[in-house]
Amino acid sequence: MKTKILFIGSITAVILICLCLPHLTAAKNQPKVVKDPASCPLSVVEEAKANQVEYEVYSPVGDPSIQPITQAPRLDTLNGKTIAVVGGSFMANITHPEIKRLILKNYPQAKVLLLNEIGSAGPYPQPGVKRQQKEDFERNLKEMKVDGVISGNGGCGLCTPKEEGSCIVAEKMGIPCVMITAPGFVAQAKAVARTNGVMVQRVAEYPGAFAAHTSSELVANTQKVVWPQLVEGLTKPISQAEQEQSAIREGTGKAIAYAGSYEDVNNYFNEQGWSDGLPVVPPTKEKVEEFLKFTPMAADTVIGEIPVAYRKVTPFHVAVVGAMSGCNPEYMPVLIAFTKAMLDGNFRKTLSSTHAWTPFVWLNGPLARQLNIDSSQGEISAANNKKIGRFIDLALINLGGYDIKQTRMGTFGYLSAWAMVEDEKSAVAVGWQPYHVQQGFKLNDSTLTAASSLSWGNNLTPATSDSDKILELMAWDAVEKEQFALGGGTPFVYRTILITPYVARDLAAKYKDKNALEEALVATARRPLGERAYANYWANPGSSFEGKNYTLAQHQNKLAKEESAQTTATPAWLAWSGKGELDTVPVMELGKTAIIVTGDDSRNKTMTVPGGGQATIKIELPGNWDVLMQTRGYAPLSAFYLDEKSLKSTALQVKPVGAQTSRKQGQQQQKTKQTTNRSGSGKSRENAFREKYQQSQRRPSAGQNSRTNRRFGGGQAR
Repeated sequence: MKTKILFIGSITAVILICLCLPHLTAAKNQPKVVKDPASCPLSVVEEAKANQVEYEVYSPVGDPSIQPITQAPRLDTLNGKTIAVVGGSFMANITHPEIKRLILKNYPQAKVLLLNEIGSAGPYPQPGVKRQQKEDFERNLKEMKVDGVISGNGGCGLCTPKEEGSCIVAEKMGIPCVMITAPGFVAQAKAVARTNGVMVQRVAEYPGAFAAHTSSELVANTQKVVWPQLVEGLTKPISQAEQEQSAIREGTGKAIAYAGSYEDVNNYFNEQGWSDGLPVVPPTKEKVEEFLKFTPMAADTVIGEIPVAYRKVTPFHVAVVGAMSGCNPEYMPVLIAFTKAMLDGNFRKTLSSTHAWTPFVWLNGPLARQLNIDSSQGEISAANNKKIGRFIDLALINLGGYDIKQTRMGTFGYLSAWAMVEDEKSAVAVGWQPYHVQQGFKLNDSTLTAASSLSWGNNLTPATSDSDKILELMAWDAVEKEQFALGGGTPFVYRTILITPYVARDLAAKYKDKNALEEALVATARRPLGERAYANYWANPGSSFEGKNYTLAQHQNKLAKEESAQTTATPAWLAWSGKGELDTVPVMELGKTAIIVTGDDSRNKTMTVPGGGQATIKIELPGNWDVLMQTRGYAPLSAFYLDEKSLKSTALQVKPVGAQTSRKQGQQQQKTKQTTNRSGSGKSRENAFREKYQQSQRRPSAGQNSRTNRRFGGGQAR
């Protein structure tokens, strides 16, 4: 139904033009309105509405599992009370001593304990998990007879839940607490408290970004803006309005949540916060029941209570979200596997960060091939892959309770999630185990691995078949792609490295398996200590070092000790500097890199994807899987099995080492001497491999066999 109103000339000249188009098919039991040509055009509108399909749809949201606590009365005064001012995030070293001064100035009989005297709770653990830091803080609050707590500063998506943990502990012990956050994190602090049973969390809002303000601005804002909120938050009684506003809504179970047209359903889902803003497929009873056929789990079996909202998620809810996202019903086992991955803290813990980790998955095993999930050129943009990516986006919202501006705090927002598949045929053909086999699964098991990314694109294109040179380029790429821009964050991060099949072939000429390749990357991927210190000092993702009487030189000395700096041969990509040696630090650590053979086999590319940890889940199929799939036109799953022995004879074989062009080595001596933290008890695995690798790269002397000299780590002779 389209209506145009055309105004011509003055308001006295109005022409109404109605263009009426049939919309879908007539809904059952909906009477049609008879159109009278002489009547008002509104009858045409009514007729169109009557002809629309009405969808009866389910809610995708499960019931919350957290029970609200009864919060203690607020304090009548701070005088004579013991107040703990805790937390160490975002310039707390300046704001918290000022808060202590203000308390003692205005309430001389009060006692104030700071972080170094009483500690803090850290992130509040999920149900069933014990954390010593939290228990120590509880004991200290009790033993030191604390009457009120102030915690902060919440200035990022991870530090806000961390500092909110102290408030949750205090409130559950009957101790009033106020949280301090920047404006963009007020809602997150309240949401984290609410999902842990603290229904009313008082928050003192700091006016701006903590780390962007000078010391004098921090003190002035604490005095003028934060201090009055702290006093009110600790002393003003909790109102009925606050309690009602914070109430948690119950799910609707399997009852119909709404009925309406396609447009009405989408508007309703947007209003409820169940959609990402794009159109969703109405999750009707018929669609949801079709999904449930493709899992061995009963519809009401609780898969888990998924953070951050701790909702009870069942296959029913997964099916609803799967239908909304446009997935095929036979994707259900894949969707349940991702849902299980959401329970893994190693994968999940970064998803609220302001740095915008975007979740993605890759599949291994025959199921991906049976479902025609793409592993080749343009894979994340292929239709089947994109459906799984859309499910991930909607699952975060509805199954996990990750809401933008509340519990997903990306500064500039997030990419849409994506799905990939490892090209196992190409991996096995060059003698490399597919990722899931590395994790202990069988070749023909089907798995889903969930990971997260801080970047996408910006491929590396090795213009050589020399495995040594490719390795150096990949190591350089890893140095450039750390967790945060410039490598200003934590020293060792998780990475997923994507390698196209023929680059994998060239690498396999020297690196017999992915483990050998990872070891070589760990040994080679180093950056200058001075560069690392500069980035971590001036681009620190937490607090600023300004105003601390702490210099860049002091910070460099500190990092040299903490990050095991060594004097090493200058990395090959910095040879232009003319320096034979540099103090360097490693940027990779064994066990944190997933190497995946995938993508366009017509291109010579790799891509380093820095991000969060990985979680691999086995995909479970119902016993009648082949029968179900046959009705939908699929061949049996066994038709997609791989035979490792037969794959060895395919065209993508390892290139003979002797066919590669020998790379000339530099004149400088390739020696390594540890300058800090030297230990006489032996070398770590990384250091031992690094020394072996660097020795192998020395220029061979006259008459020496370069083929033998270039061997290392169990690789083939060149």
